[in-house]
Amino acid sequence: MTDTPATEPRRDSDTPDAPAKRPARARWLLPVAIGVVAVVTFGLTLLLVNILERQQEAKNPYTQVVELDETTVDPAIWGQNFPIQYEQYLKTEEFTPTKYGGSELQDHEPTADDPREKVPPSKIEEDPRLKIMWDGYAFAVDYRHARGHQHMLDDQRRTLRVTQFDQPGTCLNCHASTVPVMDELGNGDRRAGFDAMNAMTYKEVTEYADHPVACIDCHDPDTMALTITRPAFEDGIKALKASQGIEDYDVNRDATNQEMRSYVCAQCHVEYYFTGEGNTLTFPWAKGIDIDDIWDYYMDNGHVDWVHATTGAEVLKAQHPEFDIWSNGIHADNGVSCADCHMAYERDGAHKVTNHHITNPMIDANASCGTCHSDSADDMKRRVETIQDRFVHSRDQAFDALVALIRDIEKGMADGVDEAQLDLAREYQNKASFYIDYVYSENSYGFHAPDYTQRILNDALDAARKGQLAVSGVSAEELAASDVTQKNIERVGEETAARGQ
Repeated sequence: MTDTPATEPRRDSDTPDAPAKRPARARWLLPVAIGVVAVVTFGLTLLLVNILERQQEAKNPYTQVVELDETTVDPAIWGQNFPIQYEQYLKTEEFTPTKYGGSELQDHEPTADDPREKVPPSKIEEDPRLKIMWDGYAFAVDYRHARGHQHMLDDQRRTLRVTQFDQPGTCLNCHASTVPVMDELGNGDRRAGFDAMNAMTYKEVTEYADHPVACIDCHDPDTMALTITRPAFEDGIKALKASQGIEDYDVNRDATNQEMRSYVCAQCHVEYYFTGEGNTLTFPWAKGIDIDDIWDYYMDNGHVDWVHATTGAEVLKAQHPEFDIWSNGIHADNGVSCADCHMAYERDGAHKVTNHHITNPMIDANASCGTCHSDSADDMKRRVETIQDRFVHSRDQAFDALVALIRDIEKGMADGVDEAQLDLAREYQNKASFYIDYVYSENSYGFHAPDYTQRILNDALDAARKGQLAVSGVSAEELAASDVTQKNIERVGEETAARGQ
């Protein structure tokens, strides 16, 4: 007998004619999906439009508002085409306090001849040894910390080195926008104008200058490419390349863009001297850019800047050899340019802009150092300050020794020491003075090439020591380098030459 299954209750879905009911969740799922798709589509459209706009911006790095040419000197006119860079350039008017570069501006009583209300602090007041080193030279009268580029012309015109001393027009080369000055004086021939400017007095030629160094001094107004406008650098770098075996070097033809990011700075931030009756601005690089090469160059041509008022020594005056010292450092060896640190790239929309503030890299260590270094900004600042602290310590030791030498020569003169021995001591004074001055006048406080700078100070200290021994009667033969030292010097020189440095 078959069991009859129990009757189950009938469900609505079992009724053939009953309509199917949609779950409540299904009723709102479709509108939500449509909305999500719409939002995503809208977002992707905005992203695509933004990408296209950025690509278009990148293709058109600036909007030409005005025409620029070789006669456009005023940076405000360039700023109509390059408002971002111009706004940054205006910041060079600001004074940036640093640990060793001056903590704050000083109040100044305005006069008819000098209307400045603020001036940078005096280095010769901070360090009276400078007056002893430069005794008899204009720098012993007035020497101050540097301010930003916008002050370079006005501060030069107002310094006592200019108002109380007759200076040649050559001094204007690095403190004014001289492209229009040279072009005007040379009737369109820039090199002829360069020669004419050098031969004039500073009082005469400064009347031709309207602006400090500006856009036209570094950029081609047609292409905006970096360009060298100073004949002195064209000649100097050509001589340097020739010393390295590279003949007929034309910097505007042969230099890479990355090299130009240092070379445009090196038109001014270098060691130099004035030569000939025309006071031609000249860079002493024909033997090389190491300080020993430069010293040998000066010894060969017999150049003298002044006679020391206390000792009678014929002495060289170093200038501001930032490029020279940087060239002997690790950053130069690794292709890091001046602009990479002092004018670090930054983003403005799709544009990669070179920051034209031209300032201390430690203001934004992430931007200046972070491209290559993974350390934090604070760590980078500490490393820089450690290098600078050690430099100042070594500089003080060498400087104290130079002052002691000058005092010994002065006493030796009074005591009737043999003149030949005093002349030998004066030669050592010249070397110690130039080597100390070389790193004192350079603005990185040892950072651009720490090991190289320490070597320079060691040589200065050694020269001061030998000068003191000369006063006491020790002969030049006895003070000569030992055979071992001389062999090491020759070996290093040969290795350096083989590397093409």
